[in-house]
Amino acid sequence: MEITRTRPSLYGEIAHGLGFWTDRSAVHEAAAQGRALQLQQLIEGGAAVNIVAVDSITPLHEVDARNIDGSTPLCDACAAGSLECVKLLLEYGATVNPPLFTFSPLHEACMGGNSDCVQLMIDRGAFMEAHDCHYGTPLHVACARQHYDCAKVLLVAGANVNAAKLHETALHHAAKTKNTDLIELLVEFGGNVFTRDNLNKRPIHYTSVGSPSYLCFEFYENTPLSLQQLSRVILRRALGTKAQEVVSKLGLPKRIISFLSYIPPSVVEI
Repeated sequence: MEITRTRPSLYGEIAHGLGFWTDRSAVHEAAAQGRALQLQQLIEGGAAVNIVAVDSITPLHEVDARNIDGSTPLCDACAAGSLECVKLLLEYGATVNPPLFTFSPLHEACMGGNSDCVQLMIDRGAFMEAHDCHYGTPLHVACARQHYDCAKVLLVAGANVNAAKLHETALHHAAKTKNTDLIELLVEFGGNVFTRDNLNKRPIHYTSVGSPSYLCFEFYENTPLSLQQLSRVILRRALGTKAQEVVSKLGLPKRIISFLSYIPPSVVEI
């Protein structure tokens, strides 16, 4: 399923003129447009940072836009990549993790391709396995929208590369977008190329025979990961979200630590 979602920031001005988005507060608008000073003034004036915009259904629904239910100012700031607004909202107690099966601020950051916001939300305790009933995990969203940097931030932080939505993994999304860079990244972090979705299809089935993405999957299906790579995947999988922190304290040579941490050799200090 291709993920498409219309953000209010793209249509807010027109919508307000027509009477739509009436439940979106000034805090939502300031956060979505990156107006940090205005946002701070609103908050200091007593505005709520967790106010929710609910079920704003517009004519955009007729063109497959998703209605905005449960959107908070933090969601809007993450979607827009307004890092300063995100920091400000968090400072004043914005909710990082909404109820289960809801599109979270971390999902929004991945949707917008804002890797700095993704990292900040993870640092502040965002659930990387938060599962939206429509879109799956943040990693699903990042791969469906082909945001490589966001996907890598999630994976390095310990996101489950094989998390499934209706048996569909991030690799299925990467296959559908024909993105070989994403395919290689996911496999490097232990993505299972043999996983089948609810249609009993492996990722390779969503590519065209002979295409770069097909050849990429064909190679990985016929060439197992090296023992070195498997050891890294298994160790990190065992450590989960604590992998980065624990690996740095193992007392190993810097090159081994960098390998386990997915740090390129070119940036390793001798």
